[in-house]
Amino acid sequence: MRYLLSGGGTGGHINPAVAIANKIKSHEPNAEFLFIGAPYGLEKTLVPKEGYDIRFVKVRGFSRKLSLSNIDALIKAVTSVAAAKKIIKEFAPDAVIGTGGYASWAALKAASALKIPTVIHEQNAFPGVTTKMLSKHVGRVCISFHESEKYFDPAVKDKLVFTGNPIKSSKFTYDRQQARKALGIDEQTVYIMSCGGSLGADMVNSLCFELMNSFVKNTPSCRQIHATGHIGWDKYSALAAQEGLDKCPNINITEYIYDMPLQMAASDIVICRAGAITLAELAFLGRPAILIPSPNVAEDHQYKNAKVLADAGAAIVMRESEWSGEKLVKAVKELWCDSAKRNTYSSNIRKFASPDADEKIYSIIKEQIKSKTN
Repeated sequence: MRYLLSGGGTGGHINPAVAIANKIKSHEPNAEFLFIGAPYGLEKTLVPKEGYDIRFVKVRGFSRKLSLSNIDALIKAVTSVAAAKKIIKEFAPDAVIGTGGYASWAALKAASALKIPTVIHEQNAFPGVTTKMLSKHVGRVCISFHESEKYFDPAVKDKLVFTGNPIKSSKFTYDRQQARKALGIDEQTVYIMSCGGSLGADMVNSLCFELMNSFVKNTPSCRQIHATGHIGWDKYSALAAQEGLDKCPNINITEYIYDMPLQMAASDIVICRAGAITLAELAFLGRPAILIPSPNVAEDHQYKNAKVLADAGAAIVMRESEWSGEKLVKAVKELWCDSAKRNTYSSNIRKFASPDADEKIYSIIKEQIKSKTN
């Protein structure tokens, strides 16, 4: 069997595609895989790193403002489909699976025109433009939030299937007790993990530095690890030295958290952005979270993802513009001193976990292949 996958631009699209490919491979060790992506997205490095071949089509997104760049985007929307058709005809896949990003448009539109079974997966509560456009052409649309259904055209409602977000669950091999033992954290210590993404986020860094200065450094029963991200490292490592935070035994400031699954498993409170896969991992582990959604994403989807959790009492959420250092300290103190409240958030966020999402998606792919051959 041959499978072609497409998901790119950001890790939020690429990682689910890789998780789906890994699940297919676990069932079909002899299957062949090919990815289609854009030459300037993260898929260029992430997909080969995972051991999969990738080919590229030139495609770009549309600007929400009137812009000459939209003319180029329109041309590429057409030419990329033709380029994808050529790749698909050469590879001859049994199914084509998309996980969002502009390259998915080319791959799935081409596959649909060639009558090849197609499935698209949407990670966010508010579906992206690419997913909504492709929903009319693909065989099935896998969604990760029940709230997504209301945003789709009623004509495609029969195609929607709730699966949840696929994550690399094999990364999370530690339970909380094992993780804390490995990190030397006793049961009486409340452990906070905070980050703003691999590149970093200035507002998240600023808020977390206020938290460390105002509360953590003076509270021995609390420990915190914070990742500044690549962009913020020079500024905030210098600030940490200036303010003496680098000398605090209960504070660890680093550029990047390389053992994220271990740290997340050990944590009592996680402070982070609200990307769909991050939320799926928090739900999988049942970690109480304070979410600071990025305002710099399409359709404000991080806030919409987080709002679903907030409405269910599964996370503390405010828009970035609403947070202050004082408010973050207050939120952390409330969770730090109240284990029952932490347990409530943990229990509520676990309800959003879909540990078998990749298995469900695999079954849907096989159903589409079977229906095509019958």
